Amino acid sequence: QVQLVESGGGLVQAGDSLRLSCAVSGRTFSMYQMGWFRLAPGKERELVASITWNAGITDYADSVKGRFTISRPNAENTVYLQMNSLKPEDTAVYYCAARQYTDSHYGYWGQGTQVTVSS
Repeated sequence: QVQLVESGGGLVQAGDSLRLSCAVSGRTFSMYQMGWFRLAPGKERELVASITWNAGITDYADSVKGRFTISRPNAENTVYLQMNSLKPEDTAVYYCAARQYTDSHYGYWGQGTQVTVSS
């Protein structure tokens, strides 16, 4: 089992920055990849960024490339999503998720944290 707890959401203005955190506990030795997803009303869930647990290989959705950075500094059991130059269209509930080596999909999810960007 893996437990994920997100924090760091809030209400900001367009152009501001926020940093989301995802604390990971449990079976981290079998972790393959972490992802940050978002879900906005009326839209499909979107994978905005991912990072492989050991190698730190990152990937980003085109919608956030150059503005968001996913990281796991110093091999901590915390994954961050630094969000800069926020736009109103970034407003969503953000979830972190974990995928283990034995899984073909993200099998563990946090509770979500709301990010609201006002214009």
